[in-house]
Amino acid sequence: MNRKRIWGWWFFDWASQPYHTLLLTFVFSVYFAEVAKRHFLQIGDSVTLAGAQAQALWGYGLSISGIIIAVLSPILGAIADTSGRRMPWIWLFSVFYIIGATGLWFLTPNQPPLIMAVALFGIGLIGTEFATTFTNALLPGLAPREEIGRVSGSGFAFGYLGGVVALAIMLALFQETPSGKTLIGIEPLFGLDPEQREGTRFVGPFVAIWYAFFMIPFFLWVKEPRGPRRPVQLGLAMRDLWALIRSLRHRRSLTSWLISSMLSRDALNALYGFGGVYAGTVLGWPVFLAGVFGVISAISAAIISWLGGRADRFWGPKPVIVAATLVLIGVCSIIVGMSRDAFFGIPFSQEPLLGALTLPDLIFFACGALIGGAGGALQSASRTMMVLHTTEERATEGFGLYALSGKATAFLAPLMIALVTDMTGNQRIGISPLILIFLGGLFLLVWVKPEEEEAKQ
Repeated sequence: MNRKRIWGWWFFDWASQPYHTLLLTFVFSVYFAEVAKRHFLQIGDSVTLAGAQAQALWGYGLSISGIIIAVLSPILGAIADTSGRRMPWIWLFSVFYIIGATGLWFLTPNQPPLIMAVALFGIGLIGTEFATTFTNALLPGLAPREEIGRVSGSGFAFGYLGGVVALAIMLALFQETPSGKTLIGIEPLFGLDPEQREGTRFVGPFVAIWYAFFMIPFFLWVKEPRGPRRPVQLGLAMRDLWALIRSLRHRRSLTSWLISSMLSRDALNALYGFGGVYAGTVLGWPVFLAGVFGVISAISAAIISWLGGRADRFWGPKPVIVAATLVLIGVCSIIVGMSRDAFFGIPFSQEPLLGALTLPDLIFFACGALIGGAGGALQSASRTMMVLHTTEERATEGFGLYALSGKATAFLAPLMIALVTDMTGNQRIGISPLILIFLGGLFLLVWVKPEEEEAKQ
């Protein structure tokens, strides 16, 4: 194995993870929810309805991005495989990532351009998801098959560690608390104005700078295998893709896996995407507290992803996926039943238990650790499972289908949350569709048997 090439590949996870950690889950999404909720309150909505409107707007934005990713991922993957080129696509979608993240600076607290912010967030999300499709396709050529689970798990662990470090730097040096100081008690660097929430808004440009800097090892150390470089042939690519799709009717394990993965990863992404909104609007957390929550979640994700990679190596990816999914179903059940005041109708004591944190705060901290840990293990093992269902030569096309399976209903999970939230006017009930989606993914694993696929390759 080429250790330097593997480390370079791991640096993509390190560079890209902050988009998910700082923007999708713990800082920007909470700030967006806070700003959007205040906006809807100012135009006359009730407190409950304003929070629901903020969550619904975020959900519709994620849905549109998910549709675009779902439609284009397998097509781009097929084009890349027929041309024999993957790195130019990673460069292209890195530009999307940087532009989208940088533009989030413009979500001001007063007269907020909410639609523009959602659109820019979507551009960056499209960039990171497409870049991930092409970097995942390099995985089969990095190591022997028996080592793929360990390499994948270590990559996710390294990525989550990058998310922790980036989040810690953001909280310590830039993001203002209600006092106007950062978490370590200093003024935000670069003269960022707390009154205009510039410390928090800097999260977008910070994530863009982080990505641009730490992608340098990736582009220096990860080289595409030598081989013929062919011109892009859209017709040939589409014929190959259609042939692969038609073959799915004869490949029960792969088909079951793609649908199972589609459901479980969509539900997980929705859980990531709405966790910060839930914390900010249901529990009333300020952005800095959601950031601390993010550090705990990301640390647990790094540790459990690393352990999951080892478990994957010994027992295979399927047991890891089952265990992680069961944990996530339990977490969703807790979130649906918990408010600031009660748990499934049983009143909470409002006495602080740890500093200013009450019991619901501590329960949600525990949920964050479980989401991070189980989510990291699920994604790592899922990536390994996909490798067992493809070949190195068809990897981008295979991972394009994998991205499709991860995004085909990516619009559906946020849309179901948005619709149920709209219909009930209750954010907690709005999360309930995720439980059914996770259960569907778990059920389909019965037919996932990668050893059958390996026999056909």
